Amino acid sequence: MKKLDLFILKTYLGPLVLTFFIALFILLMQFLWKYVDDLVGKGLEWYIIFKLLFYASSTFVPLALPLAILLSSLMMFGNMGEHYELVSMKAAGISLRRIMLPLVIVSIFISGLAFYFANTILPEANLKFLSLLYDVRSKKLAFNLKNGVFYDGIEGYVIRVGKKEKDGNTIHDVMIYDHTKHQGNVAVTTAKWGKMELSPDKRYLIFLLYDGMNYEERTDLRRHEVTRPFQRTKFKEQHLLFDLSAFQLTRTDEALFKKNYEMQNVHDLRVSIDSMTSEVARQQEAYNKSLQSNYAFYSRMDSVLPMPVDTLKEFNNAILLNFDRTDWYSICQSAKANSLSMKENIEMHDKNMYGKSKLLHKHEIVMQKKFTFSIACFLLFFIGAPLGAIIRKGGLGMPAVVATIFFVLFWVVSFIGEKYTAEGILPAWQGMWIAPLMLVPIGVFLTYKATIDASLFDLDAWLKFIRKMLRIPTKEVS
Repeated sequence: MKKLDLFILKTYLGPLVLTFFIALFILLMQFLWKYVDDLVGKGLEWYIIFKLLFYASSTFVPLALPLAILLSSLMMFGNMGEHYELVSMKAAGISLRRIMLPLVIVSIFISGLAFYFANTILPEANLKFLSLLYDVRSKKLAFNLKNGVFYDGIEGYVIRVGKKEKDGNTIHDVMIYDHTKHQGNVAVTTAKWGKMELSPDKRYLIFLLYDGMNYEERTDLRRHEVTRPFQRTKFKEQHLLFDLSAFQLTRTDEALFKKNYEMQNVHDLRVSIDSMTSEVARQQEAYNKSLQSNYAFYSRMDSVLPMPVDTLKEFNNAILLNFDRTDWYSICQSAKANSLSMKENIEMHDKNMYGKSKLLHKHEIVMQKKFTFSIACFLLFFIGAPLGAIIRKGGLGMPAVVATIFFVLFWVVSFIGEKYTAEGILPAWQGMWIAPLMLVPIGVFLTYKATIDASLFDLDAWLKFIRKMLRIPTKEVS
């Protein structure tokens, strides 16, 4: 039996690793397609891009691993069924449950490893990934002068070159507008030709200009609005220095991102959820007290039973009609203004509480995901393995189609539950556990059918079952 267990493990682990990296690669390509505009043209070093892709791939593990388990188990048992290996094992007296036993142990181990990853490694990967992505997206495009195009990438300057030689350094017909004084085009430098050089530390760009003119409107002189003084200076050679520090990738302090719910483990999330729950309750209680003190009549109103319309009419007749028309109009305007103020106050409070509650729900969602991720890895095995034994088709054809259908169904239900939880319609322990609990009866049903060698896709068997349930008599053949 040990040789059989080793054979099953070797047969399973190969497709598992293969499908995991295929799924990870597909998700990584989706990431590149989404953020390609933020990466291209910024002169990023190769190791920066490699680090970004590595951190991004780590955050995709919660999606890639369940899909890999489902697809690999389906492929393995489908391939064994197609080559009659399952039939040979069953003929030798080995049940399907015994065949699945070593893989069940492996699935339990993978589920535990998945929880450790989600609780320990994933928060750190999210921190590294999101902070680096933020810095990359904030970085300016690389310095790039084109012939005849005005370039404004350097803050405070607009540069145009008529022609740039093939060496990339020699430029002709240069025009530079100086906007550092924030007064418009008051200073312009032109030159017939020049050279561009980088400082040794690559923080500054040096323009060596030859045979040019400086034009400047003197706005620092008295009565310049009337006299409009103008200064023109001719030069044979001039050096201009431009700061390129904005084009360097500057790293933001990762401590600024650590309070985000995606960068916390279970312990940190529980602390954050407790503090946020207490804060929301405290603010709600303080607002209720403030509302009652500012609007004294609120404390005497019955919040359950609304005030009848007839009572309001009697109130108007009994009180307001005792005043003259001018006072009556002033009282109505004052009451209207107070009502609008109270309405705006309540709407602002509701908006504030909605934002805080939604942030609280997102913390609860992330915490529940750490558990549902590991449980899903275990449950999806009990869908893929028996389904593969029933379908008896190996390779990446039919198994990939079936696995995709089940995984999309699981993901859609998970997404719906997450949205309901984020909006406060369902508590987190319900919304986030709908999808895993949905897998339980499906896994039990498929395992039972595979154990008794039932043909799941036999149309006659299903028609017979439906007739039996509906009590439709079958026609006897004479």
